Amino acid sequence: MTLTLYGGPKTRASMPRWYMEEKGIPYDLVELDLRGNQHRQPDYLAINPFGKLPALVDHSFKGPDGNALALFESGAILLHLAEHHGGEIEGAAQRSLINQWLLFANATLAIALFVPSNREREFPRLMEELNRQLTPGKPLVGNAWGAADCAITAYLAYLPIFFPQEDLSPYPAIKALITTTQQRPAYRKVMGMN
Repeated sequence: MTLTLYGGPKTRASMPRWYMEEKGIPYDLVELDLRGNQHRQPDYLAINPFGKLPALVDHSFKGPDGNALALFESGAILLHLAEHHGGEIEGAAQRSLINQWLLFANATLAIALFVPSNREREFPRLMEELNRQLTPGKPLVGNAWGAADCAITAYLAYLPIFFPQEDLSPYPAIKALITTTQQRPAYRKVMGMN
């Protein structure tokens, strides 16, 4: 297998895994036992020296050490997959737009959702703008669902899981996107909803 994804329950590995399932990209999944500290063992630290999940090893590329390319950070992994395995990047502008949404998802949206002080301050403003930006059935970048949609939607779909009390009625486009996402077979498989 060319691609090996390292993940574990309740990690951001669900994002690149969902992307690969949606795009039909073959991969091997290695689930690490976080409680057993498998992510702190030397063999995994050789892949990701920070010991975080996810990580991706792509045997179709060589890294600077001459071994298979090893990547960490879900956004970097998604961009790599989009560019080299998903066939969705058609030029520099599209790559930049995908990168913009991936960085927004991981650096801004995630913090606004999961850091309590930021949640109070930033959540409503971000949700209002995302509700305007998101058009049901229309991808964020390009003509087909892709890495940008995966990253943004993954975080939004966490809302009913982690914050079921959150009233999403002021955000009908986001509510529709969450509902549609929860019905996608690849998402259901990755999230264990089957």
